[in-house]
Amino acid sequence: MTTEGKDARNSSASLRKALALLTVVAEEPGNGDGLALVELTRLSGLNKSTLLRLAAPLLEENLLERDHETGKFRLGHGCLRLGQSYLDRVDLRSVANGELRTLMRATESTCHLVVLSGHDVVYLDKVEDEATVRMASRVGATMPAYCTAVGKAMLAFSPEEVVGPILAGNLEPLTDKTITDPTLLRADFEAIRRRGYSIDDRENEPEVRCVAAPIFGHDDHVVAALSVSSLSSRMTAKRVREVGPMAAETSLRISAKLGSRRASAKLAKLA
Repeated sequence: MTTEGKDARNSSASLRKALALLTVVAEEPGNGDGLALVELTRLSGLNKSTLLRLAAPLLEENLLERDHETGKFRLGHGCLRLGQSYLDRVDLRSVANGELRTLMRATESTCHLVVLSGHDVVYLDKVEDEATVRMASRVGATMPAYCTAVGKAMLAFSPEEVVGPILAGNLEPLTDKTITDPTLLRADFEAIRRRGYSIDDRENEPEVRCVAAPIFGHDDHVVAALSVSSLSSRMTAKRVREVGPMAAETSLRISAKLGSRRASAKLAKLA
């Protein structure tokens, strides 16, 4: 191997080690005070001299910072700058669209991307399998959150200041299957949190069943939901049990792309 080739390989190995070092600091299990040098060597598997050599350029670029009094390492404000630059370029609809199309082909059903707005949900995107049944939904339309799978998926993971006013409002039945009892809805939210997806069993439209799963942002707060919808004759109870986990896994992939550490951790367990 030429000297140039060895240098390139060494540089690549050093870069990987430096990135691994950043990951160790980012995942520090403590209270945010940082990691002492002895802790960092133990967790990273690097010896002291190598660690300090790799940390030097990271400190210069403010990707790491070291407390002058304690000597502990923690992430620097340069990481925030990079993260914010990434988030500024993330568009929910563009991030989700490819995953929605994959889900649509896998389920042969219409898929939606939806956000919560007040007491209603707003449809941001629709990916339709035109070879099968076409759905009447449209981008920009709104529906009540309490009786849609997407709305319930988001409410199940929303704080009480969001959920309370909705459940205290006028829960008008849209079909004879609509759940209008706040206590029953809260019980449904618990079930959603356990299984990872929600079900609209003809609660919004008499002949339509939907499953939906929440999407989380970089702060691990729910920001949207995706759904898979079809006529109840095609979306049978058995099919719901098949499609639900598919929707949940798709929502995790979208959430991970948006920066959700919670979703990334769950995906790692599924791999």
